[in-house]
Amino acid sequence: MANPSFDVVSKVDHQEVDNALNQAAKELANRFDFRGTSSKIQWSGEEAVVLESETEERCKAAIEVFKEKLIKRGISLKALDMGEPASSGQTYKATGKVVQGISQDVAKKISKKIRDEGPKGVQAQIQGEQLRVSGKKKDDLQAVIQLLKSSDFDVALQFENFR
Repeated sequence: MANPSFDVVSKVDHQEVDNALNQAAKELANRFDFRGTSSKIQWSGEEAVVLESETEERCKAAIEVFKEKLIKRGISLKALDMGEPASSGQTYKATGKVVQGISQDVAKKISKKIRDEGPKGVQAQIQGEQLRVSGKKKDDLQAVIQLLKSSDFDVALQFENFR
């Protein structure tokens, strides 16, 4: 029988992000302090979000509304790479990107952390944009999950395929 293992991934439910974006757009249209400011939020391609507003302060407030909606939907803010508002003619624009997958350098940091601080006999293997962690005992793997949850890698981590 094969050793127990699990995968460390960084995925975002695109439908939940879309729902949060639509809720933020509704709130920007209906909220009294945004009325008449032509503030809007919309998709720009598959993974990018664009916020537009007349002033920099309104743009920052719209970003906060969007972040609030993401949190309510259970999406980590680490999965959103939001830029600062920049002047674009008479309006201010802020672009953001939904980050998915674990980059190679972050994957190397995670595997080094598991090697250095994790239980003996647990291996981490980088597989594209995810890590496969395997070991002899399920208890060791659960200890690794707790170790990774308590660490900050600037990436939203999920653990799946625990077998």
